[in-house]
Amino acid sequence: MDISGSNVLLTGATGGIGSDLAVRLAAQGARLTLTGRREEALKATADACGARTVVADLALRSDVVRLAGTCAGTDILVANAALPASGDLLDYTEEQLDRALDVNLRAPVLLSRLLAEHMVARGRGHIVLVGSISGKAATRSTSLYNATKFGLRGFALALRQELRGTGVGVSLVQPGFVRDAGMFADTGATPPSGIRTVTPRQVTDGVVRAVRRDRCEVNVAPLELRLLSAIAGQFPGFAERVQARTDIEGSVRRMVEAQRSHR
Repeated sequence: MDISGSNVLLTGATGGIGSDLAVRLAAQGARLTLTGRREEALKATADACGARTVVADLALRSDVVRLAGTCAGTDILVANAALPASGDLLDYTEEQLDRALDVNLRAPVLLSRLLAEHMVARGRGHIVLVGSISGKAATRSTSLYNATKFGLRGFALALRQELRGTGVGVSLVQPGFVRDAGMFADTGATPPSGIRTVTPRQVTDGVVRAVRRDRCEVNVAPLELRLLSAIAGQFPGFAERVQARTDIEGSVRRMVEAQRSHR
């Protein structure tokens, strides 16, 4: 699908990879609508891209419905918003747990449902769900985050089949560890030994490629991480034993502490 001239709704546009996505989509000629919780940051990004804005908190179900109604003419949805949701499950309050599930999983599912109805009626459209390699391989202290990303992956792959033949495509873009911007880069942690990072530009390239080529799944990660995640998905017990022998405790602890305030 051609991005140029299309109405594109981008969630999670107020920082990190979202800002890079906004710039890239605008450069592709999109008629861009940006959404996020922080009005001032949203306006700054929108001004730089010539985009319109809709302030919305995706943890509030009424805001998700309002956003979908305001953007009913969306041709391309890029569901990028997510919370880090790292840390042991027992450290979470019920409110924090609900917020992570709502933002990371329920909101993109509901937005897809509400916007796809209009796309199908017009016979054209595309939905891009930005997930994570954490949707393919489980790791310690990320049980809640893994749950949302595993769920998003299953939803995306099944929805794509449901919408086949309607003119509406569905793609899943799954980054690995991203440097320079985004929730991992913000922690200052280093990835496990031997695992390389990717750039925000590689992630935005993946999103553009997914839309243009109607790709099912785009894994934006170096070869070693793609191989490891594939093995972990097929042999989780083996992956658990390998992780137990790997010295990643310091990196995990640093990530969890840095992301605690974002729950």
